[in-house]
Amino acid sequence: MDDFTGLVAVSMFFAIPLGAIVMYTFYRVRKLRTEERLAALARGISVAMEPDLSEAAHSRRWGILLAATSVGFVAAMSVIARTEPDAWKVAALAFVPFAAGLGFLTDSALIRRDLKSAGQGQ
Repeated sequence: MDDFTGLVAVSMFFAIPLGAIVMYTFYRVRKLRTEERLAALARGISVAMEPDLSEAAHSRRWGILLAATSVGFVAAMSVIARTEPDAWKVAALAFVPFAAGLGFLTDSALIRRDLKSAGQGQ
């Protein structure tokens, strides 16, 4: 149990500052986009207020990302399992993001189908 506590402590030591940096970066990019749009509106330029990607594109992106990550995780664990047979138990955890990725890909397909049936095909 002491090894696990050390692992968690080191992980959190690096994860908390990294999370703070990611959150600040997200905030800063969002603020810059808002300022850019406000400046364009002040000059009288028409600005599209649509998101960069559609909802289907976001779902597709997350689906591919999660499915690829889980496949990579299983591949890494299979290499480790050559010397440590218990690694297959850890590799089973990769099915969680894989299932989430398949869910996002299904969501993307359903959104596209609904848009096509409504006559707004992408």
